[in-house]
Amino acid sequence: MTAPDRQLVTAPDELLRIEGLRKTFPGVVALDNVDFDLRRGEVHVLLGENGAGKSTLIKMLSGAYRPDHGRILAEGREVRIEGAQDAERLGIATIYQEFNLVPDLTVAENIFLGRQPRRYGLVDHRRMREDAAELLRRVGVNVRPDAKVRELGIARLQMVEIAKALSLEARVLIMDEPTAVLTSEEVDKLFAIVRQLREDGVGIVFITHHLEEIAALGDRVTVLRDGRSIDQVPASTPEDELVQLMVGRSIEQQYPRERPERPDSADALLSVRGLTRDGVFHDISFDVHAGEVVGLAGLVGAGRTEVARAVFGADPYDAGTVDVRGERLARHDVPAAMGAGIGLVPEDRKGQGLVLDASVQENLGLVTLRSATRSGLVDLKGQRTAAARIAQQLGVRMSGLGQHVRTLSGGNQQKVVIGKWLLADTRVLILDEPTRGIDVGAKVEIYQLINELTASGHAVLMISSDLPEVLGMSDRVLVMAQGRIAGELPAGEATQDAVMALAVGTPVTHQGHTPTEHPAPKKEEEGPRGH
Repeated sequence: MTAPDRQLVTAPDELLRIEGLRKTFPGVVALDNVDFDLRRGEVHVLLGENGAGKSTLIKMLSGAYRPDHGRILAEGREVRIEGAQDAERLGIATIYQEFNLVPDLTVAENIFLGRQPRRYGLVDHRRMREDAAELLRRVGVNVRPDAKVRELGIARLQMVEIAKALSLEARVLIMDEPTAVLTSEEVDKLFAIVRQLREDGVGIVFITHHLEEIAALGDRVTVLRDGRSIDQVPASTPEDELVQLMVGRSIEQQYPRERPERPDSADALLSVRGLTRDGVFHDISFDVHAGEVVGLAGLVGAGRTEVARAVFGADPYDAGTVDVRGERLARHDVPAAMGAGIGLVPEDRKGQGLVLDASVQENLGLVTLRSATRSGLVDLKGQRTAAARIAQQLGVRMSGLGQHVRTLSGGNQQKVVIGKWLLADTRVLILDEPTRGIDVGAKVEIYQLINELTASGHAVLMISSDLPEVLGMSDRVLVMAQGRIAGELPAGEATQDAVMALAVGTPVTHQGHTPTEHPAPKKEEEGPRGH
């Protein structure tokens, strides 16, 4: 683990230093001469677009990858991190965006996995539960140590990961997109824990795509671009300057919605009437017209995703109808929905939208595979030509169509998910959390794609917990609460206050438009994220 015994002169509070780090993969330079340092008791933000090299860097610090060139210093001493145990001995703990927990084990067993306290050679379960309870208390989460991990929600899983890091007595804590799937209230709790860890002298490497979090939590920012460390700036640096450092250009408009004129008499491409699933959603009715983006907002648990999956045929419903271009769809029939021209980009793109170990070409051809098959044989040449065309149109950054989707950045994975529906000439596209975990540059590319779709006569139903995104990109906003549509707001009247008032059960009147009243949601539900 430790390189030849060579002590270097560093600042007394410096925990970690990276100098000239380089890492290559076949055909790709992932990191090129990257410098970075971390001090005791600070939050150092690592910022960059998807594919900039952030994941490669933290995997080298956690022992998953080894650098080709350069050096890593821990408290002034050059070290080699050749595996997870080396990182652990150095006090480096990493919380990945995709949690590293075993679902069928208890919380306590996960926290002390491989390091269980023992007594007389046997695992001391009582002490393990007691120690786990103290760690959970420290991070402020009410979870039983003997609860199975699979029973926990995302926010509690995040806190268990932090408790696990604390059990290692980590001096360096790396947090990869820790707020990506948290609500505003959960983010506040997480920030309070991070600030306490900073007070305790822990150095924190914080990766985020939410720029507003940087000034709220960070001390310094290192910006990566195309595998290089571009600059190191204070966390107080204005967001537009951070964006320019990230993408190498200025982005004038964060939400570049181009709203086409739509005649009032235009027929609806998608028409939903009285959609009901007992205990989940009730009497859902709305239309989406050609050239229109309709936003679906609401609190966590309001039923937005469930409605989208029912419209697409993935989930059953008990009553109501779904029509596409005037044709009635059969219930719970995904092939029928796809045949009618409905596509769904799910919120979990990795788990539900992609085959991660398949190639870009294979993923882009998933929806059109049946139509490209004749007498049991797939027209591979035609599929490849179509995939190349759509990948070029969407600007998918890849080494080639044969590259595994798993190795693409989040933004490029999302383009592939959308691209497979474009190849199928989908007319109604349902986007569920379309930019979750995607950097600001890739977000704007997705928004421009939405503009292109609506300009060519497609209809878009967009679900997002990012409230500014809903407001910035929607022509109309439907607000759900407790499984019902609480009201509808046109773009000119939709504000964060108006949407949240509907979402929490406060009647709002806008220029003579009175949204439907609804019961207030349960207290444990939490709101969408406002920036």
